[in-house]
Amino acid sequence: MTFVGRAFTVEGPSMLPTLHSGERLVVERVTYLFRPPRRGEVIVFRYPLNPRDFFVKRVVGLPGDRVAIREGLLWINGQPVHEEYVTTRAVHAFPEVKVPEGHYFVMGDNRNNSEDSRDPRVGFIPRELIVGRAIWRYWPAERIAVLTPPESFRSLP
Repeated sequence: MTFVGRAFTVEGPSMLPTLHSGERLVVERVTYLFRPPRRGEVIVFRYPLNPRDFFVKRVVGLPGDRVAIREGLLWINGQPVHEEYVTTRAVHAFPEVKVPEGHYFVMGDNRNNSEDSRDPRVGFIPRELIVGRAIWRYWPAERIAVLTPPESFRSLP
């Protein structure tokens, strides 16, 4: 069963308000055998400095994308992204970077409290470190939900 999917527990506040610490997710591993990750998808990946640790973040930049934080907003390929799921704008700017081939730029939804691709300890995430796509929050019962990419990423080139 771990080839098809796996359960993970969210640890820490980096994905607030979308995901809370202690919530449990189903992460499926099949989709990325047939297609690459897409912007807006929540993924689980192995932490580059310690592959025994797993992080949960949102894919915001694909290979070849230019990613920046300006005026508290995420910019992709020169266009601002209006992320309805982010409740607090990023305090710190981040200079534009180009995502290398075979890598992804990931961020936590809690922009000011997330160790993500803006941090040199994490950086761009190589495809081979991605475990899978979070598709369902199954615990706690009152927050059961299917996890789908937000509309804000669909209009980007």
